[in-house]
Amino acid sequence: MATKKQPTFEQALSRLEEIAAGLEDGSMTLENSLKAYEEGIALVKLCEKTLQDAKLRLREHQEDETSDGEGGETDAATV
Repeated sequence: MATKKQPTFEQALSRLEEIAAGLEDGSMTLENSLKAYEEGIALVKLCEKTLQDAKLRLREHQEDETSDGEGGETDAATV
């Protein structure tokens, strides 16, 4: 069974904009509106997870830079 590839953050955001526009214009049936809403919730969760992962990666890089910077300053001060 093939797994469906998840959209990128940018693709998910673009699809969310499409869903919002469709819901706002009122042209969807109730059933289609519910399906679109459910898809939107899943996309929001995907975007939130992607952003959380990105924040974590940035925090790790900042901590690495701080650790490297402190080590360099300490070494220079002791010389």
